[in-house]
Amino acid sequence: MPALLDTNAFLWFISGSDRLSGNARDYMVDFDNELVLSAASLWEIAIKTSLGKLELLSPFDQLIPVQLQKNAIDVLPIELDHLSVIINLEFHHRDPFDRLIIAQGITEQIPVITSDAMFAKYPVEVIW
Repeated sequence: MPALLDTNAFLWFISGSDRLSGNARDYMVDFDNELVLSAASLWEIAIKTSLGKLELLSPFDQLIPVQLQKNAIDVLPIELDHLSVIINLEFHHRDPFDRLIIAQGITEQIPVITSDAMFAKYPVEVIW
């Protein structure tokens, strides 16, 4: 079953952080499950890294491709239908990256792996 990774879930997973729930980790290491990461997450990581708000284990252009391949994670591009859903989303969540991830989960009808409780206020399944 496919699932969309929230940015923090992806970062915690690749760094081996204990902040990732056991349920989320079990789901992510099960190679029967398809994992996807939004292009919005990659954009968020790049921006936060460039601003000095996020320190990666190695340079972005080395770390990200290796981790995507190693963990069989596909990148979900940003499509017009994803953006169209954002227009009608209530403003429970104000973070633009998270709003796009929520819209992608809704549009693609796949659960999102996230620790962010605000996601549950939207019509998207949350795995945590």
